[in-house]
Amino acid sequence: MTADSPPPRAEPPIADGLQVVSIAKSYDKRVVLTDVSVSVGRGEVVGLLGPNGAGKTTCFYSVMGLVKPDSGRIMLDGDDITGLPMYRRAILGLGYLPQETSIFRGLSIEKNILTVLELSEPDKTKRAAKLDRLLDEFGLTRLRAIAG
Repeated sequence: MTADSPPPRAEPPIADGLQVVSIAKSYDKRVVLTDVSVSVGRGEVVGLLGPNGAGKTTCFYSVMGLVKPDSGRIMLDGDDITGLPMYRRAILGLGYLPQETSIFRGLSIEKNILTVLELSEPDKTKRAAKLDRLLDEFGLTRLRAIAG
């Protein structure tokens, strides 16, 4: 940048997706995140790679509301959600799937999915139909009884 050039502009908020704007996080005197910014459009798939201890999990936890960043903003569809608790973010459609292979390792694929569906669909018949649709959609029908 020279004296004649304009200062760099911050990215405008994206109207349809997730935008993390300059978040930072420290635990005591240990800096974990410094000025992290990411934009993810609706339907876009993005991977976050880095060595152990690089701050990937803290970044995701900040986005989900499990950890409050020390500074910065988290925007969803143009709205600032930085201060919202995790459950409110989930209602808005924001979810996080940790890298664990299964939520309940001893349960089958079918039972793992059913535990989530039971939270959103009280009707057993509709729940079973939705389970079948999901298993089919993700190509898991033949694997439904496999545990872990």
